[in-house]
Amino acid sequence: MSDAQLRPIKRALLTVSDKTGLVAFARALSLRGVEIVSTGGTAKALAEAGIGVRDVAAVTGFPEMLDGRVKTLHPAIHGGLLARRSHAAHRAALEHHGIGAIDLLVANLYPFAATVARGAGFDECIENIDIGGPALIRGAAKNHEDVVVITDPADYAAVLEEIERHDGATGLALRRRLAGLAYARTAAYDAAIAQWFAAERGDTFPSVLALQGTLKQQLRYGENPHQQAAFYVTGERRPGVASAEQVQGKELSFNNLNDTDAAFELVAEFEAPAVAIIKHANPCGVAEAETLGAAYQRALACDPVSAYGGIIAVNRALDGATAEAMAKLFAEVVIAPEITPEAAAALKRRTQLRLLIAGALPDPTAPGMTLRSLAGGYLLQTRDNGRIAAAVLRTVTKRAPTKAELADLLFAFRVAKHVKSNAIVYAKGGATVGIGAGQMSRVDSARIAAWKAEEAGKAAGLAESPAKGSVVASDAFFPFADGLEAAIAAGATAVIQPGGSVRDNDVIAAADKAGIAMVFTGMRHFRH
Repeated sequence: MSDAQLRPIKRALLTVSDKTGLVAFARALSLRGVEIVSTGGTAKALAEAGIGVRDVAAVTGFPEMLDGRVKTLHPAIHGGLLARRSHAAHRAALEHHGIGAIDLLVANLYPFAATVARGAGFDECIENIDIGGPALIRGAAKNHEDVVVITDPADYAAVLEEIERHDGATGLALRRRLAGLAYARTAAYDAAIAQWFAAERGDTFPSVLALQGTLKQQLRYGENPHQQAAFYVTGERRPGVASAEQVQGKELSFNNLNDTDAAFELVAEFEAPAVAIIKHANPCGVAEAETLGAAYQRALACDPVSAYGGIIAVNRALDGATAEAMAKLFAEVVIAPEITPEAAAALKRRTQLRLLIAGALPDPTAPGMTLRSLAGGYLLQTRDNGRIAAAVLRTVTKRAPTKAELADLLFAFRVAKHVKSNAIVYAKGGATVGIGAGQMSRVDSARIAAWKAEEAGKAAGLAESPAKGSVVASDAFFPFADGLEAAIAAGATAVIQPGGSVRDNDVIAAADKAGIAMVFTGMRHFRH
Protein backbone atom coordinates (compact mmCIF):
# COMPACT_ATOMS: atom_id res chain seq x y z
CA MET A 1 0.00 0.00 0.00
CA SER A 2 1.45 3.38 -0.99
CA ASP A 3 1.71 6.18 1.53
CA ALA A 4 -0.44 8.28 -0.83
CA GLN A 5 -3.40 6.04 -0.03
CA LEU A 6 -3.04 6.35 3.73
CA ARG A 7 -5.21 8.88 5.56
CA PRO A 8 -4.54 9.77 9.22
CA ILE A 9 -7.48 9.98 11.61
CA LYS A 10 -7.29 13.19 13.59
CA ARG A 11 -10.96 13.98 14.11
CA ALA A 12 -13.98 11.67 14.42
CA LEU A 13 -17.74 12.12 14.59
CA LEU A 14 -19.60 9.46 16.57
CA THR A 15 -23.40 9.41 16.53
CA VAL A 16 -25.03 6.04 17.10
CA SER A 17 -28.21 4.42 18.33
CA ASP A 18 -26.51 1.03 18.78
CA LYS A 19 -23.88 1.60 21.45
CA THR A 20 -22.43 -1.90 21.35
CA GLY A 21 -18.64 -1.61 21.74
CA LEU A 22 -18.83 2.18 21.47
CA VAL A 23 -16.95 3.11 24.65
CA ALA A 24 -14.04 0.76 23.99
CA PHE A 25 -13.71 1.97 20.42
CA ALA A 26 -13.88 5.65 21.37
CA ARG A 27 -11.35 5.15 24.17
CA ALA A 28 -8.90 3.57 21.72
CA LEU A 29 -9.29 6.58 19.42
CA SER A 30 -8.91 9.04 22.28
CA LEU A 31 -5.69 7.38 23.44
CA ARG A 32 -4.31 8.05 19.98
CA GLY A 33 -5.12 11.74 20.32
CA VAL A 34 -8.15 11.70 18.04
CA GLU A 35 -10.61 14.53 18.73
CA ILE A 36 -14.08 13.11 19.23
CA VAL A 37 -17.22 15.01 18.28
CA SER A 38 -20.57 13.53 19.20
CA THR A 39 -24.30 14.08 19.64
CA GLY A 40 -26.97 13.63 22.30
CA GLY A 41 -27.06 10.19 23.89
CA THR A 42 -23.79 9.16 22.30
CA ALA A 43 -21.96 12.14 23.76
CA LYS A 44 -23.51 11.47 27.16
CA ALA A 45 -22.43 7.82 27.14
CA LEU A 46 -18.87 8.77 26.23
CA ALA A 47 -18.66 11.53 28.83
CA GLU A 48 -19.97 9.19 31.54
CA ALA A 49 -17.19 6.77 30.59
CA GLY A 50 -14.62 9.51 31.15
CA ILE A 51 -13.82 10.06 27.47
CA GLY A 52 -13.28 13.61 26.29
CA VAL A 53 -15.95 14.59 23.79
CA ARG A 54 -17.03 17.78 22.03
CA ASP A 55 -20.72 18.26 21.43
CA VAL A 56 -21.90 18.84 17.87
CA ALA A 57 -23.70 22.00 18.99
CA ALA A 58 -20.34 23.49 19.90
CA VAL A 59 -19.11 22.77 16.38
CA THR A 60 -22.15 24.08 14.49
CA GLY A 61 -23.02 26.95 16.80
CA PHE A 62 -26.62 25.73 16.86
CA PRO A 63 -28.36 23.63 19.49
CA GLU A 64 -30.32 20.51 18.61
CA MET A 65 -33.61 21.70 17.13
CA LEU A 66 -37.12 20.46 16.42
CA ASP A 67 -37.13 17.71 19.05
CA GLY A 68 -33.79 16.42 17.82
CA ARG A 69 -34.76 16.26 14.16
CA VAL A 70 -31.95 18.70 13.33
CA LYS A 71 -28.52 18.15 14.88
CA THR A 72 -25.90 17.39 12.26
CA LEU A 73 -27.55 18.89 9.16
CA HIS A 74 -25.08 21.78 8.97
CA PRO A 75 -22.17 22.85 6.69
CA ALA A 76 -19.79 22.67 9.65
CA ILE A 77 -20.42 18.92 9.73
CA HIS A 78 -21.08 18.01 6.12
CA GLY A 79 -18.32 20.30 4.88
CA GLY A 80 -15.89 18.47 7.15
CA LEU A 81 -16.99 15.12 5.72
CA LEU A 82 -17.25 16.03 2.03
CA ALA A 83 -14.17 18.21 1.50
CA ARG A 84 -11.61 16.55 -0.74
CA ARG A 85 -8.20 16.89 0.86
CA SER A 86 -6.43 16.79 -2.51
CA HIS A 87 -8.36 19.82 -3.82
CA ALA A 88 -6.80 23.13 -2.92
CA ALA A 89 -10.12 24.94 -3.36
CA HIS A 90 -11.80 22.58 -0.88
CA ARG A 91 -9.03 23.08 1.69
CA ALA A 92 -9.30 26.83 1.24
CA ALA A 93 -13.08 26.73 1.72
CA LEU A 94 -12.72 24.82 4.98
CA GLU A 95 -10.15 27.31 6.24
CA HIS A 96 -12.22 30.33 5.14
CA HIS A 97 -15.32 29.09 6.97
CA GLY A 98 -13.51 27.73 9.98
CA ILE A 99 -14.59 24.14 9.33
CA GLY A 100 -12.50 21.28 10.63
CA ALA A 101 -12.12 18.14 8.50
CA ILE A 102 -13.74 14.95 9.80
CA ASP A 103 -11.66 11.85 9.07
CA LEU A 104 -13.85 9.17 10.62
CA LEU A 105 -17.62 8.83 10.90
CA VAL A 106 -19.28 6.24 13.12
CA ALA A 107 -23.03 6.31 12.57
CA ASN A 108 -25.85 3.85 12.67
CA LEU A 109 -29.47 4.57 12.16
CA TYR A 110 -32.59 4.95 14.26
CA PRO A 111 -34.09 1.48 14.85
CA PHE A 112 -36.94 1.86 12.37
CA ALA A 113 -37.41 -1.84 11.61
CA ALA A 114 -37.38 -2.78 15.29
CA THR A 115 -39.94 -0.04 16.02
CA VAL A 116 -42.27 -1.38 13.34
CA ALA A 117 -41.74 -4.97 14.48
CA ARG A 118 -42.89 -4.26 18.02
CA GLY A 119 -46.14 -2.82 16.71
CA ALA A 120 -45.53 0.87 17.36
CA GLY A 121 -48.06 3.39 16.10
CA PHE A 122 -47.75 5.37 12.89
CA ASP A 123 -46.40 8.55 14.51
CA GLU A 124 -43.72 6.70 16.48
CA CYS A 125 -42.61 4.86 13.36
CA ILE A 126 -42.32 8.18 11.51
CA GLU A 127 -40.15 9.61 14.29
CA ASN A 128 -37.84 6.62 13.94
CA ILE A 129 -37.08 7.46 10.32
CA ASP A 130 -33.53 8.76 10.45
CA ILE A 131 -32.67 11.78 8.28
CA GLY A 132 -29.35 13.08 9.54
CA GLY A 133 -27.82 9.62 9.86
CA PRO A 134 -28.26 8.57 6.22
CA ALA A 135 -27.08 12.00 5.05
CA LEU A 136 -23.90 11.68 7.11
CA ILE A 137 -23.27 8.11 6.02
CA ARG A 138 -23.80 8.80 2.34
CA GLY A 139 -21.59 11.89 2.46
CA ALA A 140 -18.75 10.11 4.22
CA ALA A 141 -19.03 7.10 1.91
CA LYS A 142 -18.93 9.32 -1.17
CA ASN A 143 -15.73 10.88 0.13
CA HIS A 144 -14.15 7.54 1.13
CA GLU A 145 -10.94 8.62 -0.58
CA ASP A 146 -10.35 10.63 2.58
CA VAL A 147 -12.94 9.50 5.15
CA VAL A 148 -13.58 6.24 6.99
CA VAL A 149 -17.26 5.41 7.58
CA ILE A 150 -18.41 2.74 10.04
CA THR A 151 -22.06 1.69 10.16
CA ASP A 152 -21.74 -1.58 12.08
CA PRO A 153 -20.02 -2.15 15.45
CA ALA A 154 -18.68 -5.41 13.99
CA ASP A 155 -16.23 -3.27 11.95
CA TYR A 156 -14.64 -1.52 14.96
CA ALA A 157 -11.97 -4.19 15.32
CA ALA A 158 -10.88 -4.02 11.67
CA VAL A 159 -10.51 -0.23 11.82
CA LEU A 160 -8.54 -0.33 15.09
CA GLU A 161 -6.28 -3.02 13.66
CA GLU A 162 -5.71 -0.91 10.55
CA ILE A 163 -4.81 2.28 12.42
CA GLU A 164 -2.53 0.31 14.72
CA ARG A 165 -0.71 -1.13 11.72
CA HIS A 166 -0.40 2.24 9.97
CA ASP A 167 0.34 4.45 12.96
CA GLY A 168 -3.08 6.09 13.15
CA ALA A 169 -3.97 5.98 9.44
CA THR A 170 -6.21 3.84 7.23
CA GLY A 171 -5.72 2.49 3.74
CA LEU A 172 -7.93 3.01 0.71
CA ALA A 173 -8.96 -0.66 0.43
CA LEU A 174 -10.53 -0.61 3.90
CA ARG A 175 -12.19 2.76 3.33
CA ARG A 176 -13.63 1.58 0.01
CA ARG A 177 -14.96 -1.65 1.52
CA LEU A 178 -16.63 0.22 4.37
CA ALA A 179 -18.11 2.75 1.93
CA GLY A 180 -19.77 -0.05 -0.01
CA LEU A 181 -21.20 -1.48 3.20
CA ALA A 182 -22.46 1.98 4.14
CA TYR A 183 -24.44 2.39 0.93
CA ALA A 184 -25.87 -1.10 1.32
CA ARG A 185 -26.93 -0.17 4.84
CA THR A 186 -28.74 3.01 3.80
CA ALA A 187 -30.33 1.25 0.81
CA ALA A 188 -31.71 -1.49 3.06
CA TYR A 189 -32.93 1.11 5.54
CA ASP A 190 -34.79 3.04 2.86
CA ALA A 191 -36.21 -0.22 1.45
CA ALA A 192 -37.66 -1.10 4.88
CA ILE A 193 -39.29 2.32 5.09
CA ALA A 194 -40.68 2.04 1.56
CA GLN A 195 -42.10 -1.42 2.32
CA TRP A 196 -43.73 -0.11 5.50
CA PHE A 197 -45.31 2.83 3.70
CA ALA A 198 -46.63 0.50 1.00
CA ALA A 199 -48.14 -1.79 3.64
CA GLU A 200 -49.66 1.16 5.49
CA ARG A 201 -51.48 2.35 2.39
CA GLY A 202 -52.43 -1.18 1.32
CA ASP A 203 -50.31 -1.05 -1.82
CA THR A 204 -49.48 -4.72 -2.41
CA PHE A 205 -47.60 -4.04 -5.63
CA PRO A 206 -45.94 -0.60 -5.48
CA SER A 207 -44.74 1.03 -8.67
CA VAL A 208 -41.14 0.68 -7.47
CA LEU A 209 -40.18 -2.55 -5.69
CA ALA A 210 -37.66 -1.99 -2.89
CA LEU A 211 -35.91 -5.11 -1.60
CA GLN A 212 -33.57 -5.60 1.31
CA GLY A 213 -31.87 -8.52 2.99
CA THR A 214 -28.97 -9.25 5.32
CA LEU A 215 -26.37 -11.91 4.58
CA LYS A 216 -26.78 -14.75 7.05
CA GLN A 217 -24.62 -17.40 5.46
CA GLN A 218 -22.21 -17.75 2.55
CA LEU A 219 -23.06 -21.21 1.26
CA ARG A 220 -20.55 -23.80 0.04
CA TYR A 221 -22.31 -23.83 -3.32
CA GLY A 222 -25.77 -23.53 -4.86
CA GLU A 223 -28.07 -26.22 -6.24
CA ASN A 224 -24.96 -27.69 -7.90
CA PRO A 225 -21.27 -27.48 -6.98
CA HIS A 226 -20.43 -25.22 -9.92
CA GLN A 227 -22.92 -22.57 -8.68
CA GLN A 228 -22.21 -19.97 -6.01
CA ALA A 229 -24.86 -19.14 -3.42
CA ALA A 230 -25.62 -17.26 -0.22
CA PHE A 231 -28.50 -17.09 2.24
CA TYR A 232 -30.04 -13.68 3.01
CA VAL A 233 -32.70 -12.99 5.61
CA THR A 234 -35.35 -10.28 5.49
CA GLY A 235 -37.30 -8.59 8.24
CA GLU A 236 -40.30 -10.93 7.92
CA ARG A 237 -41.17 -12.24 11.37
CA ARG A 238 -42.17 -15.74 10.28
CA PRO A 239 -40.84 -18.75 12.20
CA GLY A 240 -38.88 -21.09 10.00
CA VAL A 241 -35.49 -21.95 8.64
CA ALA A 242 -34.39 -18.29 8.51
CA SER A 243 -34.98 -17.73 12.23
CA ALA A 244 -34.28 -21.24 13.54
CA GLU A 245 -31.35 -22.09 15.77
CA GLN A 246 -29.13 -24.85 14.42
CA VAL A 247 -28.05 -26.90 17.42
CA GLN A 248 -26.30 -29.76 15.65
CA GLY A 249 -24.63 -30.76 12.42
CA LYS A 250 -22.56 -29.20 9.65
CA GLU A 251 -23.71 -26.08 7.87
CA LEU A 252 -26.87 -26.17 5.80
CA SER A 253 -26.56 -26.29 2.03
CA PHE A 254 -28.64 -24.42 -0.54
CA ASN A 255 -30.81 -27.49 -1.11
CA ASN A 256 -31.08 -28.18 2.63
CA LEU A 257 -32.43 -24.68 3.21
CA ASN A 258 -34.93 -24.89 0.36
CA ASP A 259 -36.20 -28.32 1.36
CA THR A 260 -36.35 -27.54 5.08
CA ASP A 261 -38.45 -24.46 4.39
CA ALA A 262 -40.83 -26.58 2.30
CA ALA A 263 -41.09 -29.22 5.04
CA PHE A 264 -41.78 -26.80 7.88
CA GLU A 265 -44.35 -24.81 5.92
CA LEU A 266 -46.17 -28.07 5.09
CA VAL A 267 -46.22 -29.54 8.60
CA ALA A 268 -47.57 -26.26 10.00
CA GLU A 269 -50.80 -26.86 8.05
CA PHE A 270 -52.03 -29.39 10.62
CA GLU A 271 -53.49 -28.96 14.09
CA ALA A 272 -53.02 -32.57 15.26
CA PRO A 273 -49.49 -33.92 15.84
CA ALA A 274 -48.02 -34.21 12.35
CA VAL A 275 -44.84 -35.18 10.54
CA ALA A 276 -43.77 -34.30 7.00
CA ILE A 277 -40.85 -35.92 5.20
CA ILE A 278 -39.56 -33.95 2.21
CA LYS A 279 -37.22 -34.83 -0.64
CA HIS A 280 -36.27 -32.28 -3.30
CA ALA A 281 -38.98 -29.86 -2.08
CA ASN A 282 -41.74 -32.47 -2.51
CA PRO A 283 -43.33 -34.49 0.29
CA CYS A 284 -42.68 -38.23 0.19
CA GLY A 285 -44.77 -38.84 3.30
CA VAL A 286 -47.11 -36.82 5.50
CA ALA A 287 -49.27 -37.96 8.40
CA GLU A 288 -51.12 -36.75 11.44
CA ALA A 289 -51.97 -38.90 14.45
CA GLU A 290 -52.58 -38.78 18.18
CA THR A 291 -48.81 -38.78 18.82
CA LEU A 292 -45.76 -37.61 16.89
CA GLY A 293 -44.35 -41.12 17.05
CA ALA A 294 -47.38 -42.61 15.33
CA ALA A 295 -47.43 -39.78 12.76
CA TYR A 296 -43.75 -40.38 11.96
CA GLN A 297 -44.19 -44.10 11.37
CA ARG A 298 -47.17 -43.50 9.10
CA ALA A 299 -45.42 -40.72 7.16
CA LEU A 300 -42.37 -42.95 6.68
CA ALA A 301 -44.52 -45.85 5.48
CA CYS A 302 -45.78 -43.82 2.51
CA ASP A 303 -42.41 -43.95 0.73
CA PRO A 304 -39.55 -45.27 2.88
CA VAL A 305 -37.21 -45.44 -0.11
CA SER A 306 -37.49 -41.73 -0.97
CA ALA A 307 -37.38 -40.76 2.72
CA TYR A 308 -33.71 -41.81 2.87
CA GLY A 309 -31.63 -38.62 2.97
CA GLY A 310 -34.72 -36.45 3.30
CA ILE A 311 -35.88 -33.63 5.57
CA ILE A 312 -38.14 -34.35 8.55
CA ALA A 313 -40.40 -31.66 10.02
CA VAL A 314 -42.69 -31.92 13.04
CA ASN A 315 -45.29 -29.53 14.41
CA ARG A 316 -44.85 -30.36 18.10
CA ALA A 317 -41.98 -30.48 20.56
CA LEU A 318 -39.92 -33.46 19.42
CA ASP A 319 -39.95 -36.15 22.11
CA GLY A 320 -37.33 -38.78 22.90
CA ALA A 321 -39.19 -41.83 21.62
CA THR A 322 -39.94 -40.24 18.24
CA ALA A 323 -36.36 -39.01 17.95
CA GLU A 324 -35.08 -42.53 18.67
CA ALA A 325 -37.16 -43.79 15.75
CA MET A 326 -35.91 -40.97 13.51
CA ALA A 327 -32.31 -41.74 14.41
CA LYS A 328 -32.66 -45.12 12.64
CA LEU A 329 -33.12 -43.32 9.31
CA PHE A 330 -30.44 -41.33 7.53
CA ALA A 331 -31.91 -37.82 7.27
CA GLU A 332 -30.26 -34.57 6.26
CA VAL A 333 -32.26 -32.26 8.53
CA VAL A 334 -34.78 -32.45 11.37
CA ILE A 335 -36.70 -29.26 12.20
CA ALA A 336 -39.07 -28.82 15.12
CA PRO A 337 -40.60 -25.92 17.03
CA GLU A 338 -39.08 -27.32 20.25
CA ILE A 339 -37.15 -30.38 21.36
CA THR A 340 -36.85 -32.28 24.63
CA PRO A 341 -33.42 -33.10 26.14
CA GLU A 342 -34.11 -36.80 25.53
CA ALA A 343 -34.75 -36.15 21.83
CA ALA A 344 -31.62 -34.04 21.52
CA ALA A 345 -29.57 -36.84 23.07
CA ALA A 346 -31.08 -39.42 20.72
CA LEU A 347 -30.29 -37.41 17.61
CA LYS A 348 -26.81 -36.42 18.77
CA ARG A 349 -25.59 -39.86 17.73
CA ARG A 350 -26.34 -38.89 14.13
CA THR A 351 -23.36 -36.54 13.88
CA GLN A 352 -24.05 -35.59 10.25
CA LEU A 353 -27.68 -34.67 10.97
CA ARG A 354 -28.55 -30.98 11.06
CA LEU A 355 -31.00 -30.24 13.88
CA LEU A 356 -32.96 -26.98 13.81
CA ILE A 357 -35.17 -25.51 16.54
CA ALA A 358 -37.57 -22.89 15.18
CA GLY A 359 -39.23 -21.85 18.44
CA ALA A 360 -42.70 -21.66 16.88
CA LEU A 361 -44.70 -22.64 13.82
CA PRO A 362 -45.50 -20.39 10.86
CA ASP A 363 -49.16 -19.47 10.43
CA PRO A 364 -50.26 -21.07 7.12
CA THR A 365 -53.17 -18.62 6.84
CA ALA A 366 -51.14 -15.47 7.46
CA PRO A 367 -50.62 -13.05 4.57
CA GLY A 368 -47.20 -12.66 3.05
CA MET A 369 -45.33 -12.45 -0.22
CA THR A 370 -43.18 -14.77 -2.29
CA LEU A 371 -40.57 -13.65 -4.81
CA ARG A 372 -39.00 -15.41 -7.76
CA SER A 373 -36.43 -14.09 -10.18
CA LEU A 374 -36.71 -14.18 -13.94
CA ALA A 375 -34.25 -13.01 -16.56
CA GLY A 376 -34.51 -9.25 -16.24
CA GLY A 377 -37.14 -9.15 -13.52
CA TYR A 378 -39.02 -10.58 -10.58
CA LEU A 379 -42.33 -12.33 -10.08
CA LEU A 380 -43.97 -11.16 -6.86
CA GLN A 381 -47.15 -12.71 -5.51
CA THR A 382 -49.07 -13.08 -2.30
CA ARG A 383 -48.35 -16.29 -0.41
CA ASP A 384 -50.72 -19.20 -1.06
CA ASN A 385 -52.49 -19.02 2.30
CA GLY A 386 -55.74 -20.41 0.96
CA ARG A 387 -57.44 -23.05 3.07
CA ILE A 388 -60.58 -25.00 2.31
CA ALA A 389 -63.15 -25.82 5.00
CA ALA A 390 -65.76 -28.54 4.77
CA ALA A 391 -68.56 -25.97 4.63
CA VAL A 392 -67.42 -24.60 1.25
CA LEU A 393 -67.07 -27.95 -0.50
CA ARG A 394 -69.59 -28.70 -3.24
CA THR A 395 -70.58 -32.31 -3.73
CA VAL A 396 -71.04 -32.89 -7.45
CA THR A 397 -71.63 -36.65 -7.56
CA LYS A 398 -74.64 -38.74 -6.67
CA ARG A 399 -72.82 -40.05 -3.62
CA ALA A 400 -71.58 -37.67 -0.95
CA PRO A 401 -68.37 -38.50 0.94
CA THR A 402 -68.64 -40.21 4.29
CA LYS A 403 -67.42 -38.44 7.42
CA ALA A 404 -64.16 -40.39 7.34
CA GLU A 405 -63.67 -39.70 3.64
CA LEU A 406 -64.36 -36.01 4.16
CA ALA A 407 -61.65 -35.75 6.83
CA ASP A 408 -59.16 -37.47 4.54
CA LEU A 409 -60.15 -35.31 1.58
CA LEU A 410 -59.40 -32.13 3.49
CA PHE A 411 -56.12 -33.61 4.74
CA ALA A 412 -55.07 -34.68 1.25
CA PHE A 413 -55.91 -31.29 -0.27
CA ARG A 414 -53.74 -29.52 2.32
CA VAL A 415 -50.86 -31.79 1.38
CA ALA A 416 -51.47 -31.26 -2.36
CA LYS A 417 -50.99 -27.53 -1.81
CA HIS A 418 -47.32 -28.29 -1.05
CA VAL A 419 -46.68 -30.76 -3.90
CA LYS A 420 -45.21 -29.60 -7.19
CA SER A 421 -47.77 -29.47 -10.01
CA ASN A 422 -49.21 -31.55 -11.46
CA ALA A 423 -49.96 -32.95 -8.01
CA ILE A 424 -51.93 -36.03 -7.02
CA VAL A 425 -52.15 -37.22 -3.40
CA TYR A 426 -53.70 -40.47 -2.15
CA ALA A 427 -54.49 -40.48 1.57
CA LYS A 428 -56.13 -42.77 4.08
CA GLY A 429 -56.71 -42.37 7.79
CA GLY A 430 -54.88 -39.06 8.03
CA ALA A 431 -51.75 -40.19 6.18
CA THR A 432 -50.52 -40.05 2.62
CA VAL A 433 -50.20 -43.42 0.93
CA GLY A 434 -49.08 -42.28 -2.52
CA ILE A 435 -47.86 -38.99 -4.00
CA GLY A 436 -47.37 -38.06 -7.66
CA ALA A 437 -45.51 -34.78 -8.19
CA GLY A 438 -44.25 -32.52 -10.92
CA GLN A 439 -45.49 -34.38 -13.97
CA MET A 440 -46.42 -32.73 -17.24
CA SER A 441 -49.58 -34.87 -17.39
CA ARG A 442 -52.04 -35.17 -14.51
CA VAL A 443 -52.85 -38.75 -15.48
CA ASP A 444 -49.15 -39.61 -15.15
CA SER A 445 -49.13 -38.11 -11.64
CA ALA A 446 -52.15 -40.25 -10.75
CA ARG A 447 -50.47 -43.39 -12.09
CA ILE A 448 -47.12 -42.66 -10.43
CA ALA A 449 -48.81 -42.02 -7.07
CA ALA A 450 -50.71 -45.30 -7.39
CA TRP A 451 -47.53 -47.16 -8.33
CA LYS A 452 -45.66 -45.64 -5.36
CA ALA A 453 -48.47 -46.75 -3.05
CA GLU A 454 -48.39 -50.28 -4.45
CA GLU A 455 -44.60 -50.53 -4.09
CA ALA A 456 -44.71 -49.28 -0.49
CA GLY A 457 -47.44 -51.80 0.27
CA LYS A 458 -45.36 -54.65 -1.14
CA ALA A 459 -42.33 -53.55 0.89
CA ALA A 460 -44.46 -53.55 4.02
CA GLY A 461 -45.83 -57.00 3.25
CA LEU A 462 -49.41 -55.83 2.74
CA ALA A 463 -51.88 -57.99 0.85
CA GLU A 464 -53.06 -55.05 -1.26
CA SER A 465 -52.02 -51.53 -2.16
CA PRO A 466 -52.64 -48.92 0.56
CA ALA A 467 -54.38 -46.90 -2.17
CA LYS A 468 -57.32 -49.31 -1.95
CA GLY A 469 -60.01 -47.45 -0.02
CA SER A 470 -58.08 -44.19 -0.07
CA VAL A 471 -59.20 -40.74 -1.15
CA VAL A 472 -57.42 -38.69 -3.79
CA ALA A 473 -56.67 -34.97 -4.04
CA SER A 474 -55.75 -33.08 -7.19
CA ASP A 475 -54.21 -29.63 -6.95
CA ALA A 476 -56.06 -28.51 -10.10
CA PHE A 477 -58.99 -29.76 -12.13
CA PHE A 478 -58.92 -32.97 -14.14
CA PRO A 479 -58.87 -31.83 -17.80
CA PHE A 480 -60.06 -35.28 -18.88
CA ALA A 481 -61.61 -38.24 -17.13
CA ASP A 482 -58.46 -40.36 -17.62
CA GLY A 483 -56.70 -38.98 -14.53
CA LEU A 484 -59.71 -39.74 -12.36
CA GLU A 485 -60.07 -43.18 -13.94
CA ALA A 486 -56.47 -43.95 -12.99
CA ALA A 487 -57.28 -43.02 -9.40
CA ILE A 488 -60.41 -45.17 -9.47
CA ALA A 489 -58.35 -48.09 -10.80
CA ALA A 490 -55.93 -47.58 -7.90
CA GLY A 491 -58.79 -48.00 -5.45
CA ALA A 492 -59.74 -44.44 -4.51
CA THR A 493 -63.29 -44.02 -3.18
CA ALA A 494 -63.54 -40.23 -3.01
CA VAL A 495 -61.99 -37.29 -4.83
CA ILE A 496 -61.34 -33.63 -4.02
CA GLN A 497 -60.44 -31.22 -6.81
CA PRO A 498 -61.01 -27.55 -7.71
CA GLY A 499 -63.35 -28.18 -10.64
CA GLY A 500 -63.71 -25.71 -13.50
CA SER A 501 -62.75 -27.82 -16.50
CA VAL A 502 -64.82 -27.63 -19.69
CA ARG A 503 -65.07 -31.40 -19.28
CA ASP A 504 -66.24 -31.41 -15.69
CA ASN A 505 -69.41 -33.25 -16.73
CA ASP A 506 -67.35 -36.09 -18.23
CA VAL A 507 -65.29 -36.34 -15.04
CA ILE A 508 -68.40 -36.31 -12.84
CA ALA A 509 -69.99 -39.00 -15.03
CA ALA A 510 -66.90 -41.21 -14.59
CA ALA A 511 -67.09 -40.75 -10.82
CA ASP A 512 -70.77 -41.61 -10.75
CA LYS A 513 -70.21 -44.66 -12.93
CA ALA A 514 -67.66 -45.95 -10.41
CA GLY A 515 -69.87 -45.04 -7.44
CA ILE A 516 -67.30 -42.76 -5.84
CA ALA A 517 -67.84 -39.39 -4.20
CA MET A 518 -66.37 -36.18 -5.57
CA VAL A 519 -66.27 -32.65 -4.16
CA PHE A 520 -65.20 -29.37 -5.78
CA THR A 521 -63.23 -26.77 -3.83
CA GLY A 522 -63.34 -23.85 -6.27
CA MET A 523 -59.69 -23.20 -5.31
CA ARG A 524 -56.58 -24.61 -6.93
CA HIS A 525 -53.07 -24.95 -5.51
CA PHE A 526 -50.59 -24.84 -8.39
CA ARG A 527 -47.01 -24.97 -7.11
CA HIS A 528 -44.30 -24.49 -9.70
